[in-house]
Order: sequence, then structure tokens, then C-alpha cells
Amino acid sequence: MFFTSILKVVTASNPRTALSAQKLAPEIHQAPTRVVSVDLLRGLVMVIMALDHTRDYFTNIPFQPEDVTRTYLALFVTRFVTHFCAPVFFLLAGTGAYLALSHGKTVNQVSRFFWTRGLWLVLLEFTVMGFGWSFVLPFGFAGVIWALGWSMVLMALIVRLPVKWIAVFGAVMIAGHNLLDSIRPESFGRLSGLWMALHSPGFFLLKPPATGVLVLYPLIPWVGVMACGYGLGALLQRPDRGRILFRVGAALTLAFLVIRGINLYGNGTAGLLAVGPWTRQPTFTSTVIAFFDVLKYPPSLDFVLVTIGPALMVLALFERLQEKNFAAKILLVYGRVPLFYYVLHIYLLHLMAIVAARFFRQPVWWLFHGAFFTQPMPPGYGHDLPFVYLMWMVAVGLLYYPCKRYMEFKRRHRDWNWLSYF
Repeated sequence: MFFTSILKVVTASNPRTALSAQKLAPEIHQAPTRVVSVDLLRGLVMVIMALDHTRDYFTNIPFQPEDVTRTYLALFVTRFVTHFCAPVFFLLAGTGAYLALSHGKTVNQVSRFFWTRGLWLVLLEFTVMGFGWSFVLPFGFAGVIWALGWSMVLMALIVRLPVKWIAVFGAVMIAGHNLLDSIRPESFGRLSGLWMALHSPGFFLLKPPATGVLVLYPLIPWVGVMACGYGLGALLQRPDRGRILFRVGAALTLAFLVIRGINLYGNGTAGLLAVGPWTRQPTFTSTVIAFFDVLKYPPSLDFVLVTIGPALMVLALFERLQEKNFAAKILLVYGRVPLFYYVLHIYLLHLMAIVAARFFRQPVWWLFHGAFFTQPMPPGYGHDLPFVYLMWMVAVGLLYYPCKRYMEFKRRHRDWNWLSYF
């Protein structure tokens, strides 16, 4: 299993692992060597992520791709491949923190970076990102950037533990959090919003009748994924990391097939679009869709296994990809400025949707008043999947040069520490 392998690697790692990492080492002022495969994987999921958000803004399909009774294979796959993005974000956020230790940072420095950047991300979510998604002020929801931010704040405390304990903490949270599914937010009364923020997403009403916060990404088990990513950093210190990564990824994927096949535990029964166990459907294709219909809000054990497993195998394959490879050079651009890319792509897609709606004489007003977050899709709006894919490729292409210029700017100013926050 992934989690067991992480623990073994953590205790067997070379210098700057579990125990030595806890000591206050002097800061190294030379530019650290980046792990190229990590940047490549991050770049790949950034590109894929834009597909899901393009579909949000451009689709004419009035139902969710996870709706087994109505979806079809192309639509479901379009949604399913983007499931890999958030888990990889959280995993590699933890991994990057551990790698900072191997580059000479102290635990105190890593802890400070975690909580300061975490609070910065929360602020971004409810200001810059809230407006970008909706074109409404004030507007905000507890999305992926919010969860990344608060997970980092919690990791600022957790990172002071021995790395083996951090990995155990993450593994237990991921494997066991579905036992909490029966606990409903309303059972906490006035504190129902706290449980939504922790485990069961929903709309927390702050001021009647409709002022509140939509919690889409509760912290459990996302902080556990980040903690496991921190433990994963120890594995990346090994010379045989490629082989180990692939084996761990394969074991995770196999674990998903077994647990999902047993069909008794692991896919969640609380949250948004909760589906729980899978059932046989009228056709083979729809049955396969039901099998892979894993719960994202909150991420079930099945969801984490089926995404992190293949992602680690891809990470292992990227170990063989040279930095000067043409495809690698493109992915590295997006992977080395992920937050910059994330902010820009939301604004770009929203503006592109407005331009397309005007060009095709479709309803535009709703895109200025919350879009799909607060408004139902108006009649006559949207496009089919081929057009969605076309807009996705256009958006990713348009973002390449701004991201490349910013990546080069950061490279020239490594001594500007504040650039690591954006």
C-alpha cells in the first residue's frame, strides 16, 4: 500500500529525512535543484484542470456528468479525468514543503511559509477568485484555494511532528474519514457551518435569507492528502524513486479496484452528489460509469485511491522524461507558476464565455451575475463537447506566453522571497 511504503521510505531515507529534518539547519543560499518530474506532473494537471472549468462556462448540458441515469461516456470521461487535479495539488503542496527541507530550509521556515501562504490563499479565494468566478462583489465560496490555504495553516503545526507521524496522520484520515459520513451538519446546531467546513459540504447561512458561504471543499481529508504528500517527499530523496513510485501507484490503483469491487465502504454517503455503493446499470457502459463514479465532495477513499494511484505512476514515468523534451518544456511552464496560471485561467475563461455568448447571440446577462454559481443556465445557452474542447485548447494556448514570461521572471529574481507566494 502507498501509505505503508511511505512510512518505510521515511525511516530509511538518507540525510535530511525524518530526524535530521527536524534539526535547525543553516539556510542554503544557492538556488535549489527542482525535481523536474514533480513540476511536470503539476503542469499536466493544471492543463487538465482548465478543461473542467471550460466545461462549466461553455456547456449546454443541463445535468451533472456524474448523473449515471443521464450521462454518457464522453461527458463522464471529460469530467473524470479532471478528478486528478485537486488531489495532485494537495499531494504536491506537501511534497514541495518536504523538499524545501532537503534544500536547506529549517522546520521553522517551512512552518512559517505554510501558515503565511495558507492565509494568503484564503484571502485570494474570497476576493480575487470570488470575483473572477462570478463577476459579482462581494462573492466567495470555500473552494479548492480555500481548502489548500487552511490545509497549509494546519500543516504549519503538523510539520513539527516527526515525518513518520505526519504520514500516519494523513493515511488514517484518508482511510477512515468515511466513517464520519453519518454525522450531519444539522446535528451541531449553530455550529453546523463548522462541520461543513471540516467534512460535509453545503451552504452555510450567515445572514438570512440567502447570505452565506458555499463550502465545496471541506478540509477532511484534504489536509490528510497534503500530509501524505509531505511524507512522499522522503521517497523522492531516493535514487530508485522511479521504480518505487510506480509500484506504490499500482498498489493504490489495485486497492481502489478491490475496495470498489467489494462495494461496502469507501465512496461516501454524505456530501454533494453523494452516490455511495455502485449498482449494475442497464448497459455495460453505464455500469462501468457507475463503478468509476467516485465522490469528490468530500473526496471519498475511493476518489483518493483512483486519482493518487495513477498520478504516482505518471510521476514515475516523468522521471524518464528529459527537461529539454518538447512536451516537457511546455508542461514545465504551467507547472512552475501554478497559482499565476490558476488565477489567469478563471478570468480568461469567464471573459471568453461572454465573448462567445455575444458572438452566437446567446444569453449573456447571467455571466455578469454569478454565472453557474448563482444562476440556472438560461434557455438557448451553451455548446456541445467539441466546442468545449476547442475553447479549452484556445485558453491553454493563450496562457502559455504569460506563464512563460512570469516563470522566467521568477527565475531571474530567486532572491525575491515574496514571489513564492504567487
